[in-house]
Amino acid sequence: MCLISFISLFFISSVLFLMSLNFLLNELVYFYEWEIMSLNSCLIVITFLFDWMSLLFMSFVLLISSLVIFYSKEYMSDDLNINRFIMLVLMFVLSMMMLIISPNLISILLGWDGLGLVSYCLVIYFQNVKSYNAGMLTALSNRIGDVAFLLAIAWMLNYGSWNFIFYLEIMKNDYFMKIIGYLVVLAAMTKSAQIPFSSWLPAAMAAPTPVSALVHSSTLVTAGIYLLIRFNILLDSELGSFLLLLSGLTMFMSGLGANFEFDLKKIIALSTLSQLGLMMSILSLGFYKLAFFHLLTHALFKALLFMCAGAIIHNMNNSQDIRLMGGLSFHMPYTSSCFNISNLALCGMPFLAGFYSKDLILEMVSFSTMNYFSFFLFFFSTGLTVCYSFRLVYYTMTGDLNCGALIYLSDEGWVMLRAMTGLLILSIIGGSMLSWLIFPIPMVIILPLFLKLLTLIVCLIGGLVGYLISHVSLYFVNYSFNNYLFVSFVGGMWFMPMISTYGIMYYPFYLGEKIVKNFDQGWLEYFGSQNIYSHLVYYSQLNNILQNNNLKIFLLTFVIWIIVLLIFVFI
Repeated sequence: MCLISFISLFFISSVLFLMSLNFLLNELVYFYEWEIMSLNSCLIVITFLFDWMSLLFMSFVLLISSLVIFYSKEYMSDDLNINRFIMLVLMFVLSMMMLIISPNLISILLGWDGLGLVSYCLVIYFQNVKSYNAGMLTALSNRIGDVAFLLAIAWMLNYGSWNFIFYLEIMKNDYFMKIIGYLVVLAAMTKSAQIPFSSWLPAAMAAPTPVSALVHSSTLVTAGIYLLIRFNILLDSELGSFLLLLSGLTMFMSGLGANFEFDLKKIIALSTLSQLGLMMSILSLGFYKLAFFHLLTHALFKALLFMCAGAIIHNMNNSQDIRLMGGLSFHMPYTSSCFNISNLALCGMPFLAGFYSKDLILEMVSFSTMNYFSFFLFFFSTGLTVCYSFRLVYYTMTGDLNCGALIYLSDEGWVMLRAMTGLLILSIIGGSMLSWLIFPIPMVIILPLFLKLLTLIVCLIGGLVGYLISHVSLYFVNYSFNNYLFVSFVGGMWFMPMISTYGIMYYPFYLGEKIVKNFDQGWLEYFGSQNIYSHLVYYSQLNNILQNNNLKIFLLTFVIWIIVLLIFVFI
């Protein structure tokens, strides 16, 4: 089943890519209406929008998912239910397709909820308590966005149709209808894990690594970004400023947190969160094409990064702690090369995929009018990205293996290596190829020398700091224990997982305990069931005594009845 799925998806991806080139060069947009059912004058119609953007994005999603399924053939080889896993992944991809090509809020909701439901099934795939908790946190965080989306659908009843694509200009100018924009932004923020909904994204790492490669590159987390790219007209100065602040803080928070994390997959998850913040913030400035460009390039190298991490974890007997790794460049040279190339692409190394989109974004930021705080968040977060990437490389690739056990590490997973090779080529050439396609005229941005070199300077400083803080001699003195509160605050995503779990649950539990004690086991028990029961028991015992064959009681009742009758007679 793996092989059939891989070939089918790869073929469809190639066809869609060629179609997107045709649509892009000829500036075509096709709007299809498919009539499902007609009952008297009532039509049930589903609509599809095909333009260069939707076709190109679908092509990338299908390409990455085909390689992920091919990779899963070996990674999940010990799983007895691998076909069930592949079916779940295919359902996941199908939901994403539905979301991409829908210009209609109702059909988008089908894809949107499909992603939420299947992601829950995939997060709890390895069935244990931690996975169940992570799955529930993922599902419930996304439900907030689903509710916002349902409210937006209800509000769209003010128009004649749910095809939002026709009404964007009217929504922008009508103050009363701007509420749809706010609701869609809220929905996108939950799906793309912006502050304050960030805690589910690292928790979703409980899913198998191939799923993480798919989710964090091109499907679930990018759904919110893609939706906002479609709704980009609504991001005016007010809503844009609000989104810029939250996405900038998300970028900063996740970059800082990744420097204190020791779980390999969580570091990569936090780097995804950082890049999502970057996409969302450049989108809030109005550069939707740049956000889409970075979305595609990021999908390539992030999928490769997760695949390499999966190969390393697979070889390390499912250990994810980077402190136990080391010297992997000697034991797994090919995987390490892929890992380093994808890491450098993430950092924005010149002429790799990430450089073209990231450098362009930061130069446009320098070109824009914004306050110093937002400017600082953009560049400082870029420095932090390079910092945690160098720290990751230092821990995993250099020195000696630190796990102490005799583990045989090798690059012999040929199926996994082939899947990684496909993405490796795209991570190198993908950025330049997409920049030629999306921007046919090269973007020439003229800036002062210092601003032009600022991105490079920040990256170099970040890399140096990353190397210095990781240097082993620093860890002879445990600085983190001396500043425990600060480290737990920064490394724990600003206490967001605590707030999202115990913080929300404490008060309902506290209230529930009070209600149980005071009502269910308190006043309600006293005046309700328990009191009625005790009275019934008491009167039953009294009745039993009266009905007992005792001569005194019979004579006494006889006398009482005679007295009562006489009273009635004389009255």
